[in-house]
Amino acid sequence: MGGQPLSGHVSVSGAKNSALVLLAATVLCSGECRIRNVPLLVDVARMGQVLEALGLKTRCLGDTWEIDARHINRAEAPYELVSQLRASFFAIGALLARMGEARFPLPGGCAIGARPVELHVRGLQAMGADVHIDSGIVFASIRGKSRLTGARIYLDYPSVGATETLMMAATLAEGETILENAAREPEIIDLANFCNAMGAKVRGAGTDTVVIEGVEKLHSTEHSVIPDRIEAGTFLVAAAATRSDLLVGPVIPDHMSATLAKLEAIGVQTAIEGTSIRVFPGQGLFATDLETLPFPGFPTDMQAQFMALLTLCEGSSTITETVFENRLRHVAELNRMGANIRVKDRVAIVKGVPFLSGAPVTASDLRAGAALVVAGLAARGKTTIRGLHHLDRGYENIENKLRSIGANIQRLNDFAEGAVPAAVS
Repeated sequence: MGGQPLSGHVSVSGAKNSALVLLAATVLCSGECRIRNVPLLVDVARMGQVLEALGLKTRCLGDTWEIDARHINRAEAPYELVSQLRASFFAIGALLARMGEARFPLPGGCAIGARPVELHVRGLQAMGADVHIDSGIVFASIRGKSRLTGARIYLDYPSVGATETLMMAATLAEGETILENAAREPEIIDLANFCNAMGAKVRGAGTDTVVIEGVEKLHSTEHSVIPDRIEAGTFLVAAAATRSDLLVGPVIPDHMSATLAKLEAIGVQTAIEGTSIRVFPGQGLFATDLETLPFPGFPTDMQAQFMALLTLCEGSSTITETVFENRLRHVAELNRMGANIRVKDRVAIVKGVPFLSGAPVTASDLRAGAALVVAGLAARGKTTIRGLHHLDRGYENIENKLRSIGANIQRLNDFAEGAVPAAVS
């Protein structure tokens, strides 16, 4: 039944959010690229389909992708793919820089908020592009010039997607581009390292000012995706919720600082052991407050999972979601399992309860699905989770990984697509 402790070591895959943008960045390359440690995910497969639609040739060998971008021949991405994967839109900057034009449908993905593309558009316009939106399609061109032009661009918000889009576009622009108030997430650094390995000249990634000196072309390279800090955080939270002693890795500890700080604030003990993190059960779990913020603040992608943990903490916790306005839809499902959570606008008040009870629940988005898995692992009785198509977008082989550390979980395949449940008992 739920509530069984986890033990042993659980492996962390390559970062989904990094792998997707690295695949998009291969559009910039005039040769072939090999990217290792790529997670096997639905979203990654969709990005591969987008690249194929643009004329790139891709080959997946386990966790290694080989991409031949020499003969790119299309400037238009198909609606049926971009509408399902927001990250595919970020390739518009790379495609515009490489081809001189790009046509992308407005992006889709999880329905967790508006996530507008104005910052992307304004940045490309500052670099000399003609950009307009018509009938849900973003049209961009260089207006008769051979290359984009470097510019000083201030982002009103440190958007990860806009930073990535404009960084990629600037690598092939003429002159220097300065991105101010840029996002500082680890995935930005990984993208800069990948571009530099192809011959780009990017500096300052990981700070709020990124400087890119444009070059005429980029060449072949190999690169390995960084570990997924959100997957690692999800396993750490699952261990805390089940009062387990668990080793999670590989990780880059500096990427985990905000998550580790909150775990320690509620009484969970952690220790860095080489490239892994060990979590130990403390004497008790205690309420704390958190607010989601851009990196290095507490990540919005960990908010739902941490909420599931806070339902079991003594006292009252406050969660303020500042990044996405619709990212509290998992509250109703957690309450179905016996949690005591009230929501007003973007603030959730979580009053700890002695235990959660297994129940049938449905994931509304990717991280909500992860939160329900955490809750099910800690709950008494059987929890059945529907909507696993969301979970499969961001967690590689999660049920087998959890089974390997002692979880009683199975995937049932005798349901319609989109409603395939996982049972945690």
